[in-house]
Amino acid sequence: MSSFQFEYNQEAVKNLKIEDTSILDRLVDYRHAREARHKKDHSQRDKRMSLSEAVAEYVQDGDILGYTGFGYVRTSLQSDWEVIRQGKKGLQSIGSPNTCQSYGVTFGNTPYTHASYAGAEMRGYDKYFSDNIKSGRVKILSDWSHGLMGLGFKAAQLGLPGVFAKSGLGSDLVNYNPYLKVMNNPMVKNGDPCVFVPALCPDITFIHVHAADMYGNARFFGPAVNDLALAGATRKLVITAEEIVSNTDIRWNNKGVQIPFQNVDAVVELPYGAAPGYMPGCYYWARRWWEKLFTMMSEGQEHMDKYVREWILDTKDTRDVLKKLGGVDFMINQKRLAKAAEADNEDSGVSFKYEPWTPNTPPDVFD
Repeated sequence: MSSFQFEYNQEAVKNLKIEDTSILDRLVDYRHAREARHKKDHSQRDKRMSLSEAVAEYVQDGDILGYTGFGYVRTSLQSDWEVIRQGKKGLQSIGSPNTCQSYGVTFGNTPYTHASYAGAEMRGYDKYFSDNIKSGRVKILSDWSHGLMGLGFKAAQLGLPGVFAKSGLGSDLVNYNPYLKVMNNPMVKNGDPCVFVPALCPDITFIHVHAADMYGNARFFGPAVNDLALAGATRKLVITAEEIVSNTDIRWNNKGVQIPFQNVDAVVELPYGAAPGYMPGCYYWARRWWEKLFTMMSEGQEHMDKYVREWILDTKDTRDVLKKLGGVDFMINQKRLAKAAEADNEDSGVSFKYEPWTPNTPPDVFD
């Protein structure tokens, strides 16, 4: 238990109708988070385990779950889905973007959110999440922009209580975020308003990478988004990797090695851990799968329940998901598209043309 007594932005508490502010405390209790990280075993040891073991050991009911990657790019989707399969409850979601939170809403796993952008750009925005906010199935505990949330993670990574920023001034976010406070720059006498952004410390975070060794040194490419900050901000960190490589390989091929083993609690070998999303250089995203998902989000609770059950609760692991997506043919095609899209392979003769998903699309077509 923290010895801190926290004082929140009361206008935001009132606007968000938060009756018991103690639910807000753990996210900004940077001292407790630092102590939790300091108590870890920081030795270089074998941390490998299965995904089901990692979720069972490191995710507790009521945890604040940090979302990583960007929407559908290098996102730890298969880890998030395993959390749902194991029936973890009372979770709070935080991430920027927070695209993957709606899976946990459907069956009550994630009733709280520290809200940020939720959507998939050209595939649409998360209307289902909006509807659940309105119906009360999800409670907003704080509302954020990308930049403000990123600053909070960075402060936690650096072990700071928080940082001052200009971001947020002139917007209404401050009135809907209990953590943000407009204060005067203490170095200026004649008035220089700033927003104080506290350190944000999730309980558990999964980060999917291209490769890791058994100790947790992790290598990945593509946009880091907030993942480097989250690796140092979170109390517990699980690395899932497309492959487990030797420590010699990590040392020799050290370009892209961005997360050190000291931060990591568990390492999971998880090929296609970002599927049906996009893993840079490895596999393309399942475009029609996402288009169908956002259609179901717009159709309402019954349709979303069915879709989430089919893809998460009725599958036992990533292998099952890959079989449903199309198996070996799907895997080969998505690898070809990803390599061609990034000019790693010859793109002559590789077509990205496809027909967007409609109710008439064959039920087994998701590429």
